[in-house]
Amino acid sequence: MLKSIFSIGLMLCFFLVEAQTDKAKNDTLTVEKKERYGLRLGVDLFKLTRSFYDTNYKGIEFTGDFRWSRKYYFAAEIGNENKTTDDDQLNFVTKGSYVRIGFDYNAHENWLDLENMIYVGLRYGFSTFSQELNSYKIYNPNPYYGVAADVQAGDQFDGLSAHWAEVVVGLKTQVFKNTFVGFSFRMNRLLSNKKPGGFDNLYIPGFNRTYNGDFGFGFNYTVSYFLPLYKKKVILK
Repeated sequence: MLKSIFSIGLMLCFFLVEAQTDKAKNDTLTVEKKERYGLRLGVDLFKLTRSFYDTNYKGIEFTGDFRWSRKYYFAAEIGNENKTTDDDQLNFVTKGSYVRIGFDYNAHENWLDLENMIYVGLRYGFSTFSQELNSYKIYNPNPYYGVAADVQAGDQFDGLSAHWAEVVVGLKTQVFKNTFVGFSFRMNRLLSNKKPGGFDNLYIPGFNRTYNGDFGFGFNYTVSYFLPLYKKKVILK
């Protein structure tokens, strides 16, 4: 008797599960919408505003990305920097231009017609620049005898270059129609580095300051405008 009741109960459970599964399939809705594809162009506000309040820095960076699939974007940045570094041992000026190219993956799933991004990306960077060593101090291992005076150098090193790879994490959000603001953090690793004789590249345009010789970090804060070129149909569940 108990065995028969158990069998009947098991069969009822089976039919209930099947019924719920069929109901869930029938309740699944699909939505068709059109998503925009195009080119987004912008400028790095951090570098632009820094040029006004930091007398040792002049720089500008233009940014762009192109949406080539639902989740992936081609991305690039191009810029120029002129920075004077004045620390305890050295005073030098770095001047040069750079370009970074790569792609971004948008991990954010937008609702309706939103086009926001929470993304990760990769870049290849290349920079050509010059270094001008204005002055330096000779290292004194025994400061008891006084601090060494500045040595005026005036050495110019041209034709320098650097290649690097970087990982990017950032976001972009639409604040007005077709207008986006965003920021990103970057971790860089030098691949090759042409150094001047007797002097190291402590700052590289587009790469920023070097740490431990080949690591660096970066940040930008951008405003950009989207130029829609065409649309694609997307079926969403």
